[in-house]
Amino acid sequence: MSRASEISNNVYLGPTPDTSLPACWKGAPKFDVLIETSDLAQLPDNGTLKAWRGLLSRGDRLPLDIEFPSSGSIMPPSWSQSEVDGLMAMCSWIYKIANPNNDDDSNAEVDADGDSIMLTAMSKRKKVLIHCTDGYTESSLLGLAYFMYAEGLPVHDAWVQLHRDRGRNFFAYPSDVALLTSIQPRILQESPRWRGDILTMKDPSWLSRLDGSLPSRILPYMYLGNLNHANNPDLLKKLGITRILSVGEPVAWPRETREQWPADRLLYVDKVQDNGVDPLTNEFARCLKFIGTYQFGSRLRILTHRTEDGKHDGGATLVHCRVGVSRSATICIAEVMNELNLSVPRAYCYVRARRLNVIIQPHLRFMYELLKWEEFQRTKRGQPLRRELEWATIAREIALMNKPYSRQ
Repeated sequence: MSRASEISNNVYLGPTPDTSLPACWKGAPKFDVLIETSDLAQLPDNGTLKAWRGLLSRGDRLPLDIEFPSSGSIMPPSWSQSEVDGLMAMCSWIYKIANPNNDDDSNAEVDADGDSIMLTAMSKRKKVLIHCTDGYTESSLLGLAYFMYAEGLPVHDAWVQLHRDRGRNFFAYPSDVALLTSIQPRILQESPRWRGDILTMKDPSWLSRLDGSLPSRILPYMYLGNLNHANNPDLLKKLGITRILSVGEPVAWPRETREQWPADRLLYVDKVQDNGVDPLTNEFARCLKFIGTYQFGSRLRILTHRTEDGKHDGGATLVHCRVGVSRSATICIAEVMNELNLSVPRAYCYVRARRLNVIIQPHLRFMYELLKWEEFQRTKRGQPLRRELEWATIAREIALMNKPYSRQ
């Protein structure tokens, strides 16, 4: 899910490479520079950047392993000018080694006599990987800042394009939104690609409501999110989300906003609370039909393909409740089981991994309903009724999986 991918010319975002795997594993690119983002790292000064450049110019000891502070490490409103200077210097350094220009004096060093020496080794473009353990959390600040700098994008376009066009799932902190919004003029002024007018540029209204997170892309046509995401419809449109499935929590939109969305692209499932009493099974058919993968036959209740709803209309559906961890997560798990023919445990892990930093915790009643849903699916597919894990085991394993994240 978080395999490294290119976000700008010769610069990649991804998880920390597994050194136990062969370098050619699954065609993985060979990187010249590995930048690990860590909360223990210090901002590099100009001398450190120059030393790193010297190592690259000699071409030895590659790949070059270096560190940079993680997301959330530069905190508003107390960040210092030196911290911003360090972030900008790092973006410039990455850009120059990924896009070398032989006419740039920065590619030259001085010999003992004071004469300029062109670094021929630096004329070759370096492949750079910005990485962290999970591939999407600690690296998001540097990744977003560099994406803005290298592509000449304001913060709102960087947020959307990195996710929608570059296909990166990432989790950022509210402090990252505040920082990048605040220093946006400087990033764009120093960007080699920016050609706009900063004085006339306006941020979209949805940016002020962004808490750093985006709804989670579970399948190409289905997102899982919370009520805050659902109440930011302009952001959803930017992400290509054209349908809203509200499970137990209605959206609070102004009338003019609601009138802009066709009524058949809004579905509210009422009277379903996360209380261990209200069932969801009876809503599976309606919800999955709305998402658009399948239609349920009325006579034999067999699954048949549907071509006019959901994923087939060119958009995507946001499934949400209040927090996006139980009711809406249950619907997404049911859809993943339907679409990918996965068992309950495998579908749960599939959705959980794609929810990024939010730990999904469907109520145990919903998990039991998903077990019965699996039985229904296997029967209709003509598959034997066989569970990978029994109910007692599933309940215990979910509790153990979530224990590290629960309050003591």
